[in-house]
Amino acid sequence: MGSIIQATPLIQTLKTSYPNAKITFVSSVENKSILERISIIDQVLLVDDRKFLSLIGSTIRLLTQLVRMRADLYIDLEIYSNFSSIITTFSMAKDRFGYYLSTSKYRMGMYTHMMYFNTNSPISESYLQFARLLDCEKIIHHQFVFEEKKEFSPHLENYIIINCNASDLRIERRWPKQSFIDLIHFVRKSNNELSIVLIGSKNEAEYVAEISNSFSEDNKVLDLSGKTTLNELIELIRHSNFVITNDTGPMHLSSALQKKTIALFGPCSPQQYAIGENIIPIYKDLYCSPCVHEFIVPPCKGNNQCMKSIGVEEVLRSIDKINQVNTSAKREVTYVGIDGVVAGKVVRN
Repeated sequence: MGSIIQATPLIQTLKTSYPNAKITFVSSVENKSILERISIIDQVLLVDDRKFLSLIGSTIRLLTQLVRMRADLYIDLEIYSNFSSIITTFSMAKDRFGYYLSTSKYRMGMYTHMMYFNTNSPISESYLQFARLLDCEKIIHHQFVFEEKKEFSPHLENYIIINCNASDLRIERRWPKQSFIDLIHFVRKSNNELSIVLIGSKNEAEYVAEISNSFSEDNKVLDLSGKTTLNELIELIRHSNFVITNDTGPMHLSSALQKKTIALFGPCSPQQYAIGENIIPIYKDLYCSPCVHEFIVPPCKGNNQCMKSIGVEEVLRSIDKINQVNTSAKREVTYVGIDGVVAGKVVRN
């Protein structure tokens, strides 16, 4: 989801430069909902990778469609996927663009044009390099803006969203569960009127429940993991006060919606993904971080000190920076850290 949102500046740039071109996006079936919300995409072709047999069948159908289409240009935005490289090659597109990696030199015979992938560049800018390769005169840097769907507006007021999840591809991006629990305790004590909404997919609901169960008697802590559609999630984020999240899909949604977002980074660098003034990144920059684009198995083997070293107090200070405005009278709130030291103060209206 995050990569798709980061690719929207490229898609908008291509649509502006080539208004008569038909843009087809190839992805997995789990991304269908987000792709359908991006109106500048003309067609979506999907691979069903949920089961082996469905993967085989949908791949054959996809390749048949691509060969019949015989596209003028196929841009492979995947950086490490061998499967994507194979699809690109057998698409029979006249021109095939992809990324060059020293560890994947075989790609040099599969693409007609190759682009160096700079791990120090924001990912959206890495995507936009393909537009520059095509001599697009007007480069669009902002992400696609999702139109509001009022039929999905949440019946909630004065709430923040917390996303404690990370994709199964890199669960090392998770901040510890106990840290989230401590954070929620401190935030709830500071403002009895503020609701906290926990989000997540159906696959993540069990993990989120391990956090929400600590607040089973607090009706201001709502667990909506696995209970929202993508459209409902987008509107839930749009109408929230702000978002606290690990580096994963909802962070990119929040960024695209220009919502104030506290983003927790570790295995990835905010230099690559925290695009936009609305993002407040927290990143410890340990010696081994970022590791995502360098190792399949992280050096820590899952013992993600880059995330564990982020303190609750740091997140509370970032909340202070957002300077949340309430309708109640101005008052001062003191947050007390785990060790009993005052972590910070915030003045609320």
